[in-house]
Amino acid sequence: MSSSKQIKLGTIISYISIGINIIFGLVYTPWMIHSIGKDNFGLYILAISVISIFVFDFGLSQAIQRFVAKYLAENKPEQANNCLGLVAKLYLWIDILLLLTLTIIYFFIPSIYQELTPEEIDKFKIVYCIAAIFSVISFPFIPVNGILNANEKFIQLKSCELAHKFIKVGLMTICLLLGYGLYALVLVNALSGILTIMLKLYFIKHNTSTKINFKYKDSLEFKHVLSYSGWITVIALAQRMIFNIAPTLLGLFSGSSSIAVLGISITIEGYIYTFAGAINGLFLPKVTRKITAGENILPLMIKVGRVQIITIGMIIFGFICIGENFIDLWVGNSFAEAYLGAILLIIPSLFHSPQEIAEQTLVVVDKIKLKAIIFIFVAALNIALIFCLAPKYGMIGICIAICISYFIRTIALDFVYYKELHISIATFFHESFVKMSLPLLLALSLGLITNRIVPLQDWIGVSIKGILFVIEYCAIIYILAMTTDEKNLFVNPVIKLYRKILKS
Repeated sequence: MSSSKQIKLGTIISYISIGINIIFGLVYTPWMIHSIGKDNFGLYILAISVISIFVFDFGLSQAIQRFVAKYLAENKPEQANNCLGLVAKLYLWIDILLLLTLTIIYFFIPSIYQELTPEEIDKFKIVYCIAAIFSVISFPFIPVNGILNANEKFIQLKSCELAHKFIKVGLMTICLLLGYGLYALVLVNALSGILTIMLKLYFIKHNTSTKINFKYKDSLEFKHVLSYSGWITVIALAQRMIFNIAPTLLGLFSGSSSIAVLGISITIEGYIYTFAGAINGLFLPKVTRKITAGENILPLMIKVGRVQIITIGMIIFGFICIGENFIDLWVGNSFAEAYLGAILLIIPSLFHSPQEIAEQTLVVVDKIKLKAIIFIFVAALNIALIFCLAPKYGMIGICIAICISYFIRTIALDFVYYKELHISIATFFHESFVKMSLPLLLALSLGLITNRIVPLQDWIGVSIKGILFVIEYCAIIYILAMTTDEKNLFVNPVIKLYRKILKS
């Protein structure tokens, strides 16, 4: 299957997966909170936060994707397998260090989270152990995503992600129906992750020519990979100092109830981020080929960026219009503060995600060090802002800090794109954000007016408001913002599906 078809079908599966994930989240999140309690839900969010600070791919997954894609573009599959052998052995050593680190942290849990009650500390220790054991088991398999992406097996990768959601929610549903508590839900989360890893390994074996050469040794290439991935590691650590550490830092100033509210805001942001990131990584092989051939990357950046603005804008503006009613119905008015928190967390995505092509170009041309420096500065700024704002403003203070940090990150990266990649950021903004600003603002304004006019506050009312917003948004964007190519991109699949239904 061609690269373009893999990208298109992979994107479609991604959006289907995201849609299903959102629907599942709407159903089982309030169910889980009701079943295990708000405080236990806060402990669940806290445990995931702590583990995620330490469990990441140390930049090696992206390094794999970058080097393997490069070798495959140069028609050197054997060299790609050798590179994978070097990285696989390094992962095993890092996994041992990870086990030691998580074990040490376990003994300091009471000292770190002094706002938790003794009973909550006991529960948190058990949840932490389950999550930590899964993390140590799954860590060596993190590179599988990079392998599938580098081989442009986007359909298989996105299908695995879709299967993971079905497995996870299916098992959680069984646990909730049988009345199991917090520990069972965390265990189910781990089990679904392991099953998904096995599925990805199956696709690598049967759909790629990848054969990891564990016997290969090359100190020079190892240093090259390690040098590149070292900066990716810095970026990953800095990212965790922005988002993943938020519940942990809030735990220094507030109890589990406040962490639970932040958890809802983070959950909503996660939906938006997942939706915005559905195509992340899909274009890296294509960008690599363009850079290798000396082609200008700006037209692709504008094309992809405009599509991202259209899709992300609908989700973000839709939430702004009906999100307050939605949260009240979804998890109750005790989580009302999560509405403002979520808005602060999701707004930066509208400006950052459409520039994904430029960010991937940094990876291809090996300018990742500059990105790492920006992320270090932004992470330090975020922590400083949190310690200034969280003691007084609590959860909202955390969200304000993240919002400010993310906007500064985007501005700094734009400067790098212009200076180092020679991308005309002014042209990109003019062709995307400026040309689409009036239609987007008109759609938002009309959505807010509709929300005021329609007085219904129940699920039916929120659904009606949501449907009306989508219709208004699509009509305004289609008439006032879309180019002919964009209209064909969005409308042609619908027309083809309609014709198939008529034929059947």
